[in-house]
Amino acid sequence: MTEEPAGDTGLPASLEMAWGLRERPGKGPRPTLTLPKIVDAAVALAAAEGMDAVSMGRLAKELGVSTMSLYRYVTAKEELYILMSDAGVGTPPVPSGKEGAGWRELLSEWAYAQRAVLMANPWILRIPITGAPVSPNQLAWMERGLAAMADTGLEEGEKISTIILIGGLVRNEATMAADMMDAIVKSGVSPDQVMGQYLRTLRLMTGPDTHPAVTRLLESDAFSGSGEPDFQFGFGLNRILDGLAALISSR
Repeated sequence: MTEEPAGDTGLPASLEMAWGLRERPGKGPRPTLTLPKIVDAAVALAAAEGMDAVSMGRLAKELGVSTMSLYRYVTAKEELYILMSDAGVGTPPVPSGKEGAGWRELLSEWAYAQRAVLMANPWILRIPITGAPVSPNQLAWMERGLAAMADTGLEEGEKISTIILIGGLVRNEATMAADMMDAIVKSGVSPDQVMGQYLRTLRLMTGPDTHPAVTRLLESDAFSGSGEPDFQFGFGLNRILDGLAALISSR
C-alpha cells in the first residue's frame, strides 16, 4: 500500500488512511494489525517511557509482529510521529458557548485547551515539527482557532499569523514546564525545595550593587505571587490579545 503514489493530496498513504481516503492494504482476510492499533501502541509507549523509547523495532516487539510488517502501514518513523501527535492532541473541545462570548474569550479558551492537552501529554512536545499541520485533528484545531476570529475584520493572513503566535506561546510555555518537571523528577526533591535552593543561590550570588534589578525582583513577591499557577501563561496570552484588540479596533 505505502509503495504506491499518494495521489493528488500530496500526503503519504498512512495520512490518507487517517483521513479515510484509503482502505486497509491488500485483499483477503482482515489483518489483525491496523493503522489505529499501531498508532495507539506507539502513543502508549511514548506516554509510559517517553519518545526516546519509540522506534519501529520496539513498536513491532510490543505488537508481536515483524518490523517489516509495520512498513505496510507507515513508511517512515516521521509519518508515525505525525500520526501519534494527531492522536495525542485529539479533537478540540466544543466551545463553551457562553452567552456573548467574543473573539477574545474564544481565542483564550482555545489557547488554554491546547495548553491542557500538551501539559497532559508532554511527549508530544518531543516530536520535531517538520512541516505545516496536515493531519485531521491538527487541522480541526486550526479551524477552531481561525473560526474564533470570524467577526474581527482581520485579514486571513493576520488570522493565521495570530494562530501561529498564540500556538508558539502555548508550546513554549508547555515545553518549559515539561523540561523543569523532568529536571525536578531527576533531582529527587520537591518543586518547593528546587525553588527554595534557586532563591538562596540568587541571593548569595547577586546584590544591589551588581544586580540591582534582580535584587528588586527578589525583594518583591514575584516568586511567591498570588498563588495563581497559570499567571505567567495568562500574562503572556493577555498581552498578545491586548495587541490584537488594538489592531481590531483600528479597523
